[in-house]
Amino acid sequence: MASGTNRVNERAISYLLNEKIGKADADFVREHTGYVIGGVPPFAHKESIETLIDEELMKYEVIWAAAGHPKAVFQLTPEQLVELTNGKVVSIT
Repeated sequence: MASGTNRVNERAISYLLNEKIGKADADFVREHTGYVIGGVPPFAHKESIETLIDEELMKYEVIWAAAGHPKAVFQLTPEQLVELTNGKVVSIT
C-alpha cells in the first residue's frame, strides 16, 4: 500500500522481500484477490497476501482505500490499515 504521492522502488522492495517482483496483470490480480484492478481493498482478499505499507501513510490522520469496486472507497486511519492487514510498515522509495 503506497501513498499516492510516492512511486514504489521495485528494487528496494525486491531486496526487502528477498525475491524478484513484477507488476501484476489484471487476470493475476483478480485470481488472487477476487477484485478488479482499481478496486482492490487492502483486506478481505481471496488469498492471504503479505502487505507492505508505505511509511509515508503513517503521517496522515485519515487515509482512503479502494472498497472492492473501482468507483468505491472507504476511510480509515493508518493504524487501522496496519491492524486490519497485519501489514509491515516500510520505506517504499
